[in-house]
Amino acid sequence: MKIIKIGALWCGGCLLTNKAIKKIKEKYSDIEIIELDVDFDEEECKKYNYGDTLPVILFEQNDKEIHRLVGEINYDELKKCIEGLIK
Repeated sequence: MKIIKIGALWCGGCLLTNKAIKKIKEKYSDIEIIELDVDFDEEECKKYNYGDTLPVILFEQNDKEIHRLVGEINYDELKKCIEGLIK
């Protein structure tokens, strides 16, 4: 599974979600995590049709989106989502 987080430096919810992403990286070292910024990675972000609300966390399996979370999310919510997807 691969996780793609789309956010921005100026986004408060993204900054809080970054803490959860950091913990997830430590706990699930076998999951590839890519972090994109809408201002610095504009073309790459457009591919994911991320909308108006940040952050957006995409879950992919075999390069196909299997789930999407939109808005600020904490570690426990993110962990629960991951565990539900890898079962």
